[in-house]
Amino acid sequence: MKIYGRNAIEEALNSGATIDRLLVKNGVRDAHGNRIINAAKERGIRVIFRDGAALDREVPRGANHQGFVAEITDFAYSETDDILALAEEKGEPPFILILDGVEDPHNLGAIMRVAECAGVHGIIIPKHRSVTVNDTVVKVSSGAAQYVRVAKVTNINDTIRYLQDKGVWVFAADMDGESLYTANITGAAAFVIGGEGKGVSRLTRELCDGAVAIPMFGNVNSLNASVAAAIVVYEKVRRDKCR
Repeated sequence: MKIYGRNAIEEALNSGATIDRLLVKNGVRDAHGNRIINAAKERGIRVIFRDGAALDREVPRGANHQGFVAEITDFAYSETDDILALAEEKGEPPFILILDGVEDPHNLGAIMRVAECAGVHGIIIPKHRSVTVNDTVVKVSSGAAQYVRVAKVTNINDTIRYLQDKGVWVFAADMDGESLYTANITGAAAFVIGGEGKGVSRLTRELCDGAVAIPMFGNVNSLNASVAAAIVVYEKVRRDKCR
């Protein structure tokens, strides 16, 4: 679905709608236009500059797009409580992934696929500075997007506190943490996976109940976010279900 016009797109950004990409007319320099562009970039939305004629072809004849056209992906987000409810419904301790600033749609799609295969109850992502569930994510997930509950929250740290109040232990995936293979990660747990290049933010790391590290034996000391998530998730599965 496409929406166009500055007010409509700004409202979509403010409401947390899933925007796959934003088309902007070349030469936009005014304050309102820059505010929309910056807000889109903060959310990890692709911003593509095109000439006016190209944007005209994206909207109905005669429509005034005001230099902005956005493509929206339909995806039904859940709430954090929906994820907890699913765990309760299955009679299982909550098993949750929290993504802190993951911006690559291929990583999110791959993480959703891993989560669905491993029986993770849900994924939590922030509304800002994070990729949303767009067409690329849905494609990479290979069907998992139909089944995995994804909650989009305003503040990850507030959500971590809420989960802790609900009896969920929260662990950051961090290279300075305890070895994943010796840490006690059984029972109700959520794992925070950091974004590409930046990892888990300092304040979020400090808020967590602990941190787990994937042992490294080579010259490169970090893993792709989706690979790290897969290793953490399946070590948790091994501890809980494969004994």
